[in-house]
Amino acid sequence: MKVLVVGANGQIGKHLVSTIQESDNLEAKAMIRKQEQASFFEDKGAETVVVDLEDDVETITKAAEGVDAIVFTAGSGPHTGPDKTVLIDLDGAVKTIEAAKAAGVKRYVMISSFDTTREAIQSAPSSFAPYVVAKHYADDWLRRTDLDHTIIHPGRLTNDEGTGQVEAASKVERGEVPREDVANVIAATLEDDSTIGKEFQVVSGTNMIKEAIKSL
Repeated sequence: MKVLVVGANGQIGKHLVSTIQESDNLEAKAMIRKQEQASFFEDKGAETVVVDLEDDVETITKAAEGVDAIVFTAGSGPHTGPDKTVLIDLDGAVKTIEAAKAAGVKRYVMISSFDTTREAIQSAPSSFAPYVVAKHYADDWLRRTDLDHTIIHPGRLTNDEGTGQVEAASKVERGEVPREDVANVIAATLEDDSTIGKEFQVVSGTNMIKEAIKSL
């Protein structure tokens, strides 16, 4: 399975490309914003394509040609304003969903926020609310398609070394999870068709990742 990793140069994205390239069943195509970011991925034997999420759907569609799945791990980051949150976390996500449809890519995995419900929007701090709103509507757009989708809601992300153990379910207690473990959860999700049509929260836990994904 060839996987277009959108937001490959992000922290989860880099872990994910590394994980995919070490897999026997998956192959990565890294979507990056700048050519100077390519060497990290080329050193791992991954194909790269330079596309900005603010480009049009047609440009993103070309990047998606020839792949079997798309993973959206991109984000505007905590240091940008609400305008970039709308353009990247919402519109960028929607454009990649539309590109998947146009390119005939059925499998789509969205990395969302831990809780994107209407209640989460209402209770979020004002500085964080635009991000939750963007994720709420991006998730909803994906749910309304006929893509073979999975939505992953990770807990608070850390840069700790992955443990290989998580708790995953439609609802779990809030907690932390290393980005490395999230990358491994994504890879396990791609390799397990039983995750199609599902969404789940994931935090650190005591279950081996593949077993946690299988039991969803």
